[in-house]
Amino acid sequence: MARVYIVSTPIGNLSDITYRALEVLAAVNRVLAEDTRRTGILFRHYGITTPLYSAHAHNEEGRAAQLLTWLDAGEDVALVSDAGTPLLSDPGARIVQVAVEKGHDVVPVRGASALLAALVGAGLPVERFSYYGFPPRSGRGRTELLAEICKLSHTAVLYEAPGRLHKLLLDLAGVCGADRPVVVARELTKLDGTVVRG
Repeated sequence: MARVYIVSTPIGNLSDITYRALEVLAAVNRVLAEDTRRTGILFRHYGITTPLYSAHAHNEEGRAAQLLTWLDAGEDVALVSDAGTPLLSDPGARIVQVAVEKGHDVVPVRGASALLAALVGAGLPVERFSYYGFPPRSGRGRTELLAEICKLSHTAVLYEAPGRLHKLLLDLAGVCGADRPVVVARELTKLDGTVVRG
């Protein structure tokens, strides 16, 4: 039975890839990539020649159908995002769901994860946490999410774009109070990676 490998890729430092990930990416028949240009940089760096196909938010449904054709023909396929672990605020969920529904093996290949890197370096409790991805930019969904986070007795993890971070911090302080501990982590696998606590 053909397999779909969910392969974690480096977040910023190309050396943050596992030997197993390199072996899988070189051995599969095809690789579905969120952005073939970004993944192409990684492939050129390590001399990987496996054919790349785009699989992003705008074509995921079509790629999921095409994936089944490849799997049914006995081809193994890997799925990667631009950086880190696929499906965590990245496309790929539909692709994995279709493979599982049709009885194909889905194999995670562990590696870099922005979520886990930030969590373990934050200095906040990690025994229990909730992950929320990117919060809504405005409206009722944002208000409800922030209220939910403020009620938590454990650590919450969110992603946010640099240009929207200041607003998010102000909104959190407004809803949760200024005494709530917050950690902002960015570019953790690059030379200028920073963690700010307050």
